[in-house]
Amino acid sequence: MAKGKSRVVFNEDLCKGCELCNTVCPTKIVIMDKGRINKKGYTPATVNEMDKCIGCAMCARICPDSVIEVEKEK
Repeated sequence: MAKGKSRVVFNEDLCKGCELCNTVCPTKIVIMDKGRINKKGYTPATVNEMDKCIGCAMCARICPDSVIEVEKEK
C-alpha cells in the first residue's frame, strides 16, 4: 500500500447485500459485485478502484454487520 493511502477490506461472506455502504461513499467507489454470490447467497459489496479510497470509513461505520474494515497507511 502506498504511503498515505487507504484500503477497504470486506469480509464478503458476512455481507447481506443491503447496499448501505454504497449510499454513503463520498467517492462512489463501493459497488455491489453483481458477478458474485457469497456463502449466504447475497451479492457482496466490493471496491474496484481502491486507489480512489480516501479512508473516511463511512462505509465501515454504516455497515450493520461489521463486514468492512478500513486500513490506513501513515
